Amino acid sequence: MANNYEKYSQRKLNTSYISTVVGITLVLFMLGLLGLILLHANRLSNYVKENIGFTVFLNDDVKEVDIIQLQKTLDARNYVKSTEFISSDKAAKNLQKDIGEDFVTFLGYNPLPSSIEVRFKADYANTDSLKILQAELNKNSFVKEVSYQESLVTQVNENLRKISLIILGFSALLMIISIALINNTIRLSVFSKRFLIRTMQLIGATENFIRRPFLFKGMVQGIIASVIAIILLVFTLYFAQKEIPELQELQDALLFIKLFIFVMVLGIIISWASTYFAVKKYLRIKTDYLYNH
Repeated sequence: MANNYEKYSQRKLNTSYISTVVGITLVLFMLGLLGLILLHANRLSNYVKENIGFTVFLNDDVKEVDIIQLQKTLDARNYVKSTEFISSDKAAKNLQKDIGEDFVTFLGYNPLPSSIEVRFKADYANTDSLKILQAELNKNSFVKEVSYQESLVTQVNENLRKISLIILGFSALLMIISIALINNTIRLSVFSKRFLIRTMQLIGATENFIRRPFLFKGMVQGIIASVIAIILLVFTLYFAQKEIPELQELQDALLFIKLFIFVMVLGIIISWASTYFAVKKYLRIKTDYLYNH
């Protein structure tokens, strides 16, 4: 009879342990998934901004040495990501490819000037930076015109700012909910052992002695849950890249490693803190309240 009771108690204990780990794992997985979305959103935002720039149209009589010098000057700027010289012939070929007609033969000459395409780093892809460089380049005698779509730049930055605020707000809300869920899961686990805590107190065990195994167990649960959550995130990322190959261009292994470390640390800290306060409650609670709290 005693053996059956011990088996039942052990089975109940194992079930409680597994359910706690599963609960923490799911919450950490959700947080990690949100982290992956944020990382990709940020990389996508930078990708969009870094494709914003302007075109420097050059005079027909510009010398090659002046073009090379101007391009080197632009490349040396810390806010310029890249530059590309496009000759008038190449510009004509690109336009012919886009419209599907040989307009050069029709007109009898090539009306397109040579140009330099300038792309900015994400932090500088705004109208203020573009206007400053535009004014500076217009002072060159061999620069015919500096062209960029100001309304498009403003709209892109404004939309990205709004999306970022929405995502950050949602992230903060999910973080609060996740911490609350993990805390409740662990509190329920400790609740099932409230009588054990009181028994240990009655035989003279100190608070630190009682708390220590619970805290260790909580940390172990956090580590196990974190590892499982990270494995699930890796599989999710793998299948996402398989379905959307374009995501590979936005990957940053170092950022992913930092995210996985964050998930691990967060799982350990929340589990430890939740266990600490849950045990503290039942160390201080009166015996009469053990049956309904």
